[in-house]
Amino acid sequence: MRYFVTGEQHRKSLLNALVLMFLGYIALLWVSNALLYFHHMNLTPQSVIAYYLGSEEEFTQPKSYQGMLEVSHFHLFSMGMLVITLTHLMLMTHFSTRLKIWLSALTYTSALADEAGGWLVRFVHPYFAYFKIAAFLLLEFSLVALVLVVTVSLIRARRHLHEPSQD
Repeated sequence: MRYFVTGEQHRKSLLNALVLMFLGYIALLWVSNALLYFHHMNLTPQSVIAYYLGSEEEFTQPKSYQGMLEVSHFHLFSMGMLVITLTHLMLMTHFSTRLKIWLSALTYTSALADEAGGWLVRFVHPYFAYFKIAAFLLLEFSLVALVLVVTVSLIRARRHLHEPSQD
């Protein structure tokens, strides 16, 4: 990440291209995250409740403690790595500090809230389905915002790289 701080992103087109490819990969991850969510449920509280608490109409069982723990174990690590990587890249851009703070806080909070939402629906109260839906949407929004902020910064750097110097 030194190359952002020292301004080397203006000279390192290969590194910029690699980061842009990484962001493209994350965009695919973002799409697959939404597809997985909508494969199991939709944006209605009833669908979220049915997914976590089971449904007699659909002959599905409630999610088990062990099953949810295994999913959370993997998600907490992988989402943590994703968020730290994206926020770290975003911190090195030339956007305002206020934007960086808000977007970082929003992303971490929504990632934790999204993970907690299912637990709250399953083990606290079904009305937390509204919380789960809001957390999912906020997480999707914050991840796409991070990808866009870093992408815009790198595209600006690439344009600056190809501009003739005015020395």
